[in-house]
Amino acid sequence: MQRRFLLSAALCAPLGQQAWAQPTASDDPPAKPPGYSVSAEVLQRSVAERFPMRYPVQGLMNLDVQPPRLQLLPAQNRLRAEMVVDAAGPALNRSHRGSFDVDFALRYEASDRTLRAHQLRIDRLRFPTLQPGVVELLNTYGPALAEQSLREVVLHRLQPQDLRMADALGMQPGPITVTETGLVIAFVLKPL
Repeated sequence: MQRRFLLSAALCAPLGQQAWAQPTASDDPPAKPPGYSVSAEVLQRSVAERFPMRYPVQGLMNLDVQPPRLQLLPAQNRLRAEMVVDAAGPALNRSHRGSFDVDFALRYEASDRTLRAHQLRIDRLRFPTLQPGVVELLNTYGPALAEQSLREVVLHRLQPQDLRMADALGMQPGPITVTETGLVIAFVLKPL
């Protein structure tokens, strides 16, 4: 019995303090989760390319939707778009600026390798300089406006080289996670 202990001790002796050392900064796990990352800046640039957009309202006015400002919501695994809307036309005395917010999730579309907005939740239109009755009327158009502006909007397109390694390993994009700095797209095994 003592011989085994002495043999084990002799083999472990060269390790010395290294075997019991505290982890160092180089031992820390990577700061970002594994997967394909997309920064908030890249998302913002991509969504801004589709705007401004104009929506006529029955010949009475035009609603011009400006490029949205994206906000990451990691706790809900969603994004929020603050949409600025300019309303002007014959029914209004002057131009009015308003806004509304849209929260949405993301999905991966394999046919064109894109990340798209879906599961939209729309907040009410806010126009501080318009009469409440006019704002109520505009709010009937709010959901349609948000749907046309953001439903299935492409937020990012993965390039073939982005997926080459995953493809070689028999993997494909899977769950999308919203982080403090952008998105991380995990890879999962392709179905057989």
